[in-house]
Amino acid sequence: MKTEFLFGIHPVQEGLRAGRRTFRALYIARTRTTDRSEALAAAAADRGVPVHRIAPEKLRARAGSDHHQGVAAEVGPYPLAPLPAQEEIAEPFFLVIDSVVDPHNLGALLRTALCVGVDAVILPKDRAALPTPVVSKASAGAMEHIRITVATNLARTLTDLKNQGVWVSGMDVGGAKSIFDSDFTGPLAVVVGGEEKGIRPLVRQQCDFLVSIPQKGPVNSLNASVAGGVVMYEAFRQRLAASPKN
Repeated sequence: MKTEFLFGIHPVQEGLRAGRRTFRALYIARTRTTDRSEALAAAAADRGVPVHRIAPEKLRARAGSDHHQGVAAEVGPYPLAPLPAQEEIAEPFFLVIDSVVDPHNLGALLRTALCVGVDAVILPKDRAALPTPVVSKASAGAMEHIRITVATNLARTLTDLKNQGVWVSGMDVGGAKSIFDSDFTGPLAVVVGGEEKGIRPLVRQQCDFLVSIPQKGPVNSLNASVAGGVVMYEAFRQRLAASPKN
């Protein structure tokens, strides 16, 4: 069975907590033990995961990165999931990430998506970053908890969502409506475009409306992960305010 190596304290810790992956072994650099790495070793041992203490150069070779923080875990592939069924969620909140290729941008978007309660993240199959160990590290382990689906045809997926009553809002620097004047309550999919060209034309055509973030100064666009974070938190604010008070 295919395996990969999660590396870094938070990805390994959150992978263990989430319980979604099969853990085959935990590797710890024998010259870099810390309280956190020893806590991971104990947690892994409690779950019956073999723990190996190896030379730092061998750990780096397994992790494929210098940013392993002294730990790496051999795990099964990331568990992609289908979108939730209509009856599962009354007012779903989806994040659609179109053609973001930088794994650090994807990781930052996933971290924010988990914080604001996004029900699922939709990624295109081709020409985009996918949920790899590098993305898990960039998300500080948040990726291990969030539901991700990969769409072969993103435009068709959006059409299917619209047919189920989901409103699709696309982020665009030229969008006529500000995010602060837009309604993000109800069934919603927010589309964030790639770093260079934004949302692709076929995907843009499926958006019910395009929204922008008001800005001042000479720079006319925000980083994809920052823009996505801003709109997600505005949607979160509106949805929280609209939810029934306890």
